[in-house]
Amino acid sequence: MDNKSFKISIYAFFIVVALLIIALFPREGRFRYTFNEGKPWRYGLVTAQFDFPIFKPAEELKKEQDSILMNFQPYFSKNNELVNTQIAKFENDYEYKWENDYIYYVTDVLQKLYHVGILQVGDYNFLSDNQYGQFKIFEGNIAVSHPVNEVFTVKSAYSYIFENCPLYLDVRILKSGDLNTYLVENLEYDEKTSEKVKNESLSQISPSYGMVQAGERIVDRGEIIDKKTFGILSALKQVSEERTGNVMQQSRFLIGVVILVAGLLACFMFFLHFFRPNIYNRRKHVIFMLSLIAGFTLLTELSVRSGLFNTYVIPFAIIPLTIRTFFDSRTAQMAHNITVLLCSLMTPFPFEFIVLQFMTCMIVVFILKDLTKRSQLIQCSFYVLLTYAIVYVGLVMIQEGDWSKINWRMFTYFGINFVFLMFTYAFIYIIEKMFGYISNVTLVELSDINTPILRELSEKCPGTFQHSLQVSMLGTAVATKVRANPQLIRTGALYHDIGKMVNPVFFIENQVGGINPHDRLDFAESAKIIISHVEEGVKIARKNNLPAMIIDFIRTHHGKGKTKYFYNSYKNKYPDRPVDESMFTYPGPNPHTRETAILMMADAVEAASRSLKEYTEETISALVNKIIDSQIQDDLLSHVPLTFRNISDIKEIFIEKLTTMYHSRISYPDLKEKS
Repeated sequence: MDNKSFKISIYAFFIVVALLIIALFPREGRFRYTFNEGKPWRYGLVTAQFDFPIFKPAEELKKEQDSILMNFQPYFSKNNELVNTQIAKFENDYEYKWENDYIYYVTDVLQKLYHVGILQVGDYNFLSDNQYGQFKIFEGNIAVSHPVNEVFTVKSAYSYIFENCPLYLDVRILKSGDLNTYLVENLEYDEKTSEKVKNESLSQISPSYGMVQAGERIVDRGEIIDKKTFGILSALKQVSEERTGNVMQQSRFLIGVVILVAGLLACFMFFLHFFRPNIYNRRKHVIFMLSLIAGFTLLTELSVRSGLFNTYVIPFAIIPLTIRTFFDSRTAQMAHNITVLLCSLMTPFPFEFIVLQFMTCMIVVFILKDLTKRSQLIQCSFYVLLTYAIVYVGLVMIQEGDWSKINWRMFTYFGINFVFLMFTYAFIYIIEKMFGYISNVTLVELSDINTPILRELSEKCPGTFQHSLQVSMLGTAVATKVRANPQLIRTGALYHDIGKMVNPVFFIENQVGGINPHDRLDFAESAKIIISHVEEGVKIARKNNLPAMIIDFIRTHHGKGKTKYFYNSYKNKYPDRPVDESMFTYPGPNPHTRETAILMMADAVEAASRSLKEYTEETISALVNKIIDSQIQDDLLSHVPLTFRNISDIKEIFIEKLTTMYHSRISYPDLKEKS
């Protein structure tokens, strides 16, 4: 990928992350003050910027509404014509069947029942369930109250006829008639009038105590927020948030969100560009860090928007833990700070949130200054939990000055946060697999010479194993000087020649007894066997699931260089023959990082140093300069971020270390026996 397309892809991902955060950013109006009744006001003087009412508390308002509703009486309309219709129908049906005494009684009782009123069962239950003691019936244009327990339903009216039968009448005769057919509901619920009267009554309740005029003083720093001030501030908060709901306010709010979100993310990108170009110029590094920032920001947005979990449950310390594992402390702290500042724009108590998160980040950076063991991650989680608890108590003491004001539920949130942090080990393993990263902890584990591959290498290829140890020593010696990763070079050096285990005797450092199998092969065949150790090493590494960064050392430690011994021997023996240079050239690729380049130089210098007849500073210096200058001339180091000053420093350190390794030792005199 060329530089232009690389930048386009990075900018595109940056824009996607920014738009995603902005799109999901909470849109509700935010009141910029946080306050509690009975606590001191922590901000400056506040005056009313506009007129607004002092709203009554919701509990008080509901109490007044309940009082109105308790005295409310629903309205019913009465059908006065129905009684005459039903009586006429009865008289017509029983005029020749019953005696006049029975007819007179039934017509009289029907008039009484319809006068009081007959309700539908559903309406009667409605009055009873809502505990209405009375209701109103329109009689003409006047609504008259009636007790609910005096009206009838069809069933109770039917029973009333027999229960109040005079003694001179036979109840059995009355029951023989079908009197229930003359009982019909004549009262009907007037929903429209009832709701209208109810709403008019409720509308008379004032939702506020009064008005605060624009410019009126509300509260100043240090004043204790009493009940009255709390009510005024609550009203100001409600009105302010409602005012942000209009289109103009929303557009201004969105502009502010865009500026802050884009600005903070841009600051992080500028940091990488100017201070960490090795990270900025690798697309996967930028994608990984922006994804981490976006992920925790979106989790915070979800917490604030839905209220499903508290913000302090989110393990923000995973950000510096993870980035420090793969990169450096300053980058980890910068990424964490940007994330916390983004999230503080949404949290209800931003000051406390920032203090807590910044303190835990610093603790993580201090503890993981030298990360060499996985147990340090677990240890760090305990320190984060302790930091949360201590800093929270400190904040409460500053703001409240009272132990009783500590919210013990916060410690539960910190505990859940700690549990999530314990999974950092698994999270780091997932990141290693997804992005091809390798942590210092993994490098330390891989560089243990008791691992199965290295133990097999030491048994099958003892000479190669010793050569690898020497190369690792040379490489780590120069790593710090040129700002490379010494642990990565050490591990890569131990594995770079594992492909020689396939044909160990074809490499001179493993030959014993002066027998060289190359004597029976032509130069091209010998070169093929030597070159094959690179591909064989890659196969062994993949079979044993070695990280991609270690495999890079195996593939690049010869780059696209030539097997100079066999190439030069062929050219010298057959000067007139054309030569197929590909038969004597390693497949590559050439090194592309500081670490792989240092390994290539250390490997070539250490191997060549074994052929010196005498080890003086002059001979070693000449050898080192010849080898490295030859690699530069062959264009093997053209894609490596090393300066001429770096190359000069590397040469000096190689000369110094090789001189020390091959310094002459004094011979110990034998002890002479007395004659």
